[in-house]
Amino acid sequence: MSRFSSIADHGPAVTLTTADFHSAAFAAVEGPGQPIAVFDCDGTLWSGDAGSGFMRWTIAKGLLSTDAVGWLDARYQAYLAGKNDELSICGQMVQVYRGISEATMRAAAAEFFATEIEPRIFAELRALVADYQSRGVEIWAVSSTNDWVIEEGVRCFNIPPNRVLAARVAIENGIVTDRLLDVPTDEGKAASLARIGITAPHAVFGNSIHDAAMLELARGANIVSNKSKEIDICGAFPVNPTPALLSLAATRGWPVYYPASVSPSTGHSSEPVSGENTPAAGPSAGEPRG
Repeated sequence: MSRFSSIADHGPAVTLTTADFHSAAFAAVEGPGQPIAVFDCDGTLWSGDAGSGFMRWTIAKGLLSTDAVGWLDARYQAYLAGKNDELSICGQMVQVYRGISEATMRAAAAEFFATEIEPRIFAELRALVADYQSRGVEIWAVSSTNDWVIEEGVRCFNIPPNRVLAARVAIENGIVTDRLLDVPTDEGKAASLARIGITAPHAVFGNSIHDAAMLELARGANIVSNKSKEIDICGAFPVNPTPALLSLAATRGWPVYYPASVSPSTGHSSEPVSGENTPAAGPSAGEPRG
């Protein structure tokens, strides 16, 4: 369980307009050294939980056997009962594909993302990533969703596979195994970044409490903003934040941003992908995984 799981109520976090969000994001990557920006994916770059959505989609397509579905459902029910933790279920959502060829998984991920998720990409985040890249900012994507879906998804942002840290298993002779290599969630996101030498990125973007440890890595993230209306330059950017992250943002002085399609003022919210509150689909209860 994340150390951020229980947060007391505080005053509201400052909500940025799109213009102010982009200005603050650009200010965060100024200064000496190679600028680095890190993005969560589900709920941050696009609406919805692609990991849970992909699970349901592959079940509906018959990619998973009845035995595999039963195996995962038992673990998911244990997760709902508090007997299986976040880290474990995120890994199991990838392990369930053991025995399937990697080529099959990548083809499935490509079809799924194009049909189910690509229309949900936040245009404002796509524009920001493109502007960052034009300025020479090094971009990384970090997610607890499987690497097949995330690598496919970030192609739309021109982020190469070698800049993706996602839940993944070993591949042997072209076949998916159940040997976990990484499961970036909660403090594990910060740990995955640390393993590649990123300990203080200039800017970090995330949408849920499972991104909190990663957001705290950002330059200036732990400097509480003053009480004036001006916002101190801070590299932590909650985007489309869940209630728990919104509360944490208020305590940390992190400004928050809502893309137009999920703006509270428009009455829109982040839509689920393929019915995210049914069993046999991974951790959709409570906080999205990111």
